[in-house]
Amino acid sequence: MNPSPDSIADAVAAVMRGRHSARAYLARPVPREILDEILALSARAPSGTNIQPWRVHVVTGSTRQQLVEQVCAAYDADDRSHQAEYGYYPSSFFEPYLGRRRKVGWDLYSLLGIQKGDGPRMKAQHRRNFEFFGAPVGLMFSIDRRMGQGSWLDYGMFLQNIMLAARAYGLDTCPQAAWTDYHRIIASLLSFGEHEQLVCGMALGYADKDAAENALVTERARMDEFVVVHD
Repeated sequence: MNPSPDSIADAVAAVMRGRHSARAYLARPVPREILDEILALSARAPSGTNIQPWRVHVVTGSTRQQLVEQVCAAYDADDRSHQAEYGYYPSSFFEPYLGRRRKVGWDLYSLLGIQKGDGPRMKAQHRRNFEFFGAPVGLMFSIDRRMGQGSWLDYGMFLQNIMLAARAYGLDTCPQAAWTDYHRIIASLLSFGEHEQLVCGMALGYADKDAAENALVTERARMDEFVVVHD
């Protein structure tokens, strides 16, 4: 018996509502066959003229550990020579985006008991990015730097597919722009090609449901704040 349209819609909605950025993971390994299925499904994402501009580096085991150690060392040394190749955020924030950014930051810090002005603990929490928040699988996404802006839009759909497919398999993720500052270390360790540019990283694994930070559920703007209906 085929599932009803209502049951399919409910299942898809549950996956979409259940997706959130997990920032603490169990050491439990992710079976390779599940990871392969997630990536194969995600490759069904649309792209202009089907060029499929994504490239994924799966980082586990000793390679993951080397990457964590090298990037954490650079972060701890406060080496300012490490900078992203592209501007993910605007040079200065403005409303309503500034307010949203501040709120999610303080909501997270509140769950972790980090007080305003506690620079060392804020820095330690940011450092957790470069440990994949304890996730056993790290994903590094790259693109040919000769591609146009449209291919970056296509890439977003591919990334979303990965996060939703992971949730459907009982896994969680956290997309991470933080890695882009350390693209030279990543490119060297993972042997990027001449034209390969880092897009972002992503932690993937089984979320630690008991971790305080994983209680964070970010708010979304009301529809009337971003939808304009033209009848």
